[in-house]
Amino acid sequence: MSATTSPVDSTTATGSPTTITSTAATMTNAIVKTVEAIISNTAPAASPSSSAHPTPTQSSTFAFTPTTTASMGGPEEKLSVKDLSQTLQHFGIVDYLVFIAMLAVCAVIGVYFGFIEKKQKAKKKKGQLDGKDGAGAAGVEERRGSEALDYLVGGRQMKVFPVALSLVASFVSGISLLGTSTEIYVYGTQYAFILVTLAISGAISWYIFLPVFCNLQLTSTYEYFEMRFNKSVRLLGSTLFTCSNMIWLPIVIYVPALAFNQVTGINIHIITPIVCVICIFYTTAGGLKAVVWTDVIQTIVMVIAIFFVIIKGTMDVGGLGVVIQRNFDSGRLEWPEWTFDPKVRMSMLAMMVGNVGHNAYMLGCNQIIIQRYNSLPGKKEMAQTALIFIIGLTVLNAVCLYNGLLLYATYFDCDPLTTKLAVAKDQLVPLLVVQSLSSFPGVPGMFVAGVFSAALSSLSTGLNSLAAVFLEDYIKPLRKKPMTEHEVAITVRLCTVIIGVLSVALVFVVERMGTHVMQLSMTIGAVVNGPLVGLFVMGLLIPSINSKSALLGTVVSFVFMAWLCLSAQMAVTSGEMQWETKPVSTDGCTYEFERPLVSPANATIPTAEHTSLSIGEQIYHVSFMYYSMIGAVVSVVVAQLAGFFFGRNTPEDVDPELLSPCIRGFYKTNYASVQLEENTLTNFNEKS
Repeated sequence: MSATTSPVDSTTATGSPTTITSTAATMTNAIVKTVEAIISNTAPAASPSSSAHPTPTQSSTFAFTPTTTASMGGPEEKLSVKDLSQTLQHFGIVDYLVFIAMLAVCAVIGVYFGFIEKKQKAKKKKGQLDGKDGAGAAGVEERRGSEALDYLVGGRQMKVFPVALSLVASFVSGISLLGTSTEIYVYGTQYAFILVTLAISGAISWYIFLPVFCNLQLTSTYEYFEMRFNKSVRLLGSTLFTCSNMIWLPIVIYVPALAFNQVTGINIHIITPIVCVICIFYTTAGGLKAVVWTDVIQTIVMVIAIFFVIIKGTMDVGGLGVVIQRNFDSGRLEWPEWTFDPKVRMSMLAMMVGNVGHNAYMLGCNQIIIQRYNSLPGKKEMAQTALIFIIGLTVLNAVCLYNGLLLYATYFDCDPLTTKLAVAKDQLVPLLVVQSLSSFPGVPGMFVAGVFSAALSSLSTGLNSLAAVFLEDYIKPLRKKPMTEHEVAITVRLCTVIIGVLSVALVFVVERMGTHVMQLSMTIGAVVNGPLVGLFVMGLLIPSINSKSALLGTVVSFVFMAWLCLSAQMAVTSGEMQWETKPVSTDGCTYEFERPLVSPANATIPTAEHTSLSIGEQIYHVSFMYYSMIGAVVSVVVAQLAGFFFGRNTPEDVDPELLSPCIRGFYKTNYASVQLEENTLTNFNEKS
């Protein structure tokens, strides 16, 4: 995928020159053209087919006739793909203002929590000190670590609803907004079963994983590994988490850059640093409080934008009945395939085993999630937040799934991927936006702001969580003396900036990967997520496994998953691994495009027969939905086998408080239930 720019063509919807009466609008368009001209001079050259990621259209839905007339009364000529993309690629002054307003609000929130609220708290604290003779309560307020607690977990005094929305925003990135819809358009509704698996995964995470971490109230989830095993396992776990997020964050950033490139033509490597600098600023300045409250604003923008798209898009195609009928006729409405063959891309078994396991880990053991739960004051608030989180997550995913059906209903007779109007699969949703909403000033800007909101919420959450891990797992253990408040403040902010800059730089790598973002994120992320799932399972559910066995099992799993995922990604890029896609058509296209050598109906190259695959190929041809669970199984099995050499734990070796509630009763019958004591840290935290 080449990230080039294309000048915005100042033609009207009918192809004639635009008459602009507003002086302000004229100046804005001139500035935009100038900027894009500069960008196009600095962007790398690309083939016409990959230029600017243009926009698809149909004669039945676009408000213009895609033809030009050579002379008065002369024959009509169809617009070319290049001309059409330039015609549709526009972003008005109102759109820019809406987009800038969203970024400005986020920056203001960062300024408030980073500077204004901090000064207010300092004045209040000073007044308390002036009115007291001794250290008393002030001594408690000034205890070591309060800066880290305030910056990383909001002083453990956050409210339920904002945290729930922050969790939704963190989990639903641009990958979900664009990638989920693309999945339905290309492969059908098999992935829609995720709505059921989310509820199952949420229940598993709340009853098996979350009780332990909520009771312990750890700033870094990976402190658990030192309590359960030793420092080496803790360092390994935090390193895997760091690698996982450094893989995930560039993908999160890349997705909205595609959307912005689609509607403006501006190079993704121009807009990405600009937007991410603002995100890094408010995350660095305001800490978790700024992250949570910007997430609230960004979630609202995201929801409004996506609902506006589906309502207007549904009206354009003729209503809900038309959407359902066109997808039914194309065979897109279907359940996951009932088969035990693990090489089937999206089977019921893959969803129930692979996806449930992956999401249970993401919802119950992920530092990003746990850190938000631990910002709440008590277990009651955590339970309320978890319920709102799962409901919100399910609803938003359902909307994204429907949007995929709407995509096909809109482009059922003129597939933009076949005509090369859409080079990247994950630009289909932005194309729908510029088609149906370009006549509403500010709405395309709101959609792009919504996609960027989803990305920025995930980015800010990731930066804040990584800062917590860096502080607690890497920096503090290396310090011989306790860190002062000032040192903690400087350290966490410096970590945030460095991680943010590195994430932006890695976008260059993500841009050259070969598949659409949802599958890419699950495939590459599984290299470290799989071993991490196994490590948490060993710690929480298998008390007999000791530290040496756990360490060996995790390392072996990491090596195996690296081979599996990289081999699979190379096979996808080379064309060795392909999956059957749903049929598309170009019969209704009213613009000129280069006809492919094969028709859209048979464009998919059939995959090789499974019987002809070698043993290694049989393994890495397994569906990407299983990857996290495969990594977990490998690590646990290797650790159990290692127990024959390294020995096993006895009941006295493991504190029952570190085990999942479902295991405690079997492990130690006289175990007393651990109740969450508000604002109380464990002895381990006090010693550290």
